[in-house]
Amino acid sequence: MKKIIGWFLGILLLGVAALYIFDYSYILKGIRVVYLTGHTTAFIDDFEYFETETIHASPQAQPWPQHRKYNTIAPTSTLDSLNKELGTIAFLLIKNDSIIYEKYAEGYGPDSETNSFSMAKSIVSAMLGKAIQEGYITGLDQPVADFYPQFQNTGLTVGDLSSMASGLNWDESYQNPFGMTARAYYDDNLAETILSLEIVGTPGKKFEYLSGNTQLLAMVIQKAIEPSSMDLATYLSEKFWKPMGAHESALWQVDDPIHELVKAYCCIGSNARDFARFGKLYKNFGKWNGQQLLDSSFVAKSITPRFEESPEYGYGFWLSNYREKEIFVMRGILGQYVITIPEDDLIIVRLGHNRGKKGERPFTNDFYYYIDAAYQMLSQEI
Repeated sequence: MKKIIGWFLGILLLGVAALYIFDYSYILKGIRVVYLTGHTTAFIDDFEYFETETIHASPQAQPWPQHRKYNTIAPTSTLDSLNKELGTIAFLLIKNDSIIYEKYAEGYGPDSETNSFSMAKSIVSAMLGKAIQEGYITGLDQPVADFYPQFQNTGLTVGDLSSMASGLNWDESYQNPFGMTARAYYDDNLAETILSLEIVGTPGKKFEYLSGNTQLLAMVIQKAIEPSSMDLATYLSEKFWKPMGAHESALWQVDDPIHELVKAYCCIGSNARDFARFGKLYKNFGKWNGQQLLDSSFVAKSITPRFEESPEYGYGFWLSNYREKEIFVMRGILGQYVITIPEDDLIIVRLGHNRGKKGERPFTNDFYYYIDAAYQMLSQEI
């Protein structure tokens, strides 16, 4: 038995040494954060295992009004079952800018911070719009090479990054521990990973969802706003979180305490009510309580498909025509959603542990169930 244990420990030590030698030591952090905490993938409460920056709340918070029928409408049986099956921890309906229904589970509440995952991509796109509005970036057509010369003569623009049309050789794999996505999530010096990317396709020609696009976009924005002396978390706080009256401060994961680069493609920790503010902002074409926080033409472009053959994406936002409605969506990997349906003045927010199964449609099946349930619930209000 001692010999077996000795062989096992020897092999284990060799494996660990190999990870360090070949620059895969971040896998050890992934094992510690995920598997040793009883999970099998990234999870909504993993902030305590990473360095974070604070996105400060507004000193003049603007609470959402409660609808006159607040929480008097009943969820459908399908919604109840789905929420239990997928581990929904927050479900929120906002009608005419008033909360008409909200429910929390597992001890979570209106102020609970959970991981946005890729909903952060929509927020970074809003930050791009603000940087353009303030003159730090000339427009969607500004070359990325103006900020990172290694992309000289590639034709890559900031708009290509926001619309997922970069042609970069990022590997959008969530299961491969040796892949770029895992490295970006668990390794330090995220910029090194991003700046090692190369252009292998023609930028601006077709949609291909790559998290590396948003991370590079955020790095561009950070360079562009250097004259303001603000980092990205502060810029988000000053230009959106505070003006929109966010009730709670939020967290944004950074790669490590030395580089302090935010994980822009993911990882903003906030609550359902504050995430929903971006749905309201874009629904109102960048205007918040009379103040034009974002240029209306930028917002309109963001929630319109860039490519005819890929109608599911604009600039930083997912799009859908389900139920013959024009819908724009912030979306995260575990079924995080801010679903906005402007024509019916409706915002649906869902946060939780898991998403539904993927079928032939652009979204997983839970997305469509949430919308159907919302309309069935609202029919009770009439």
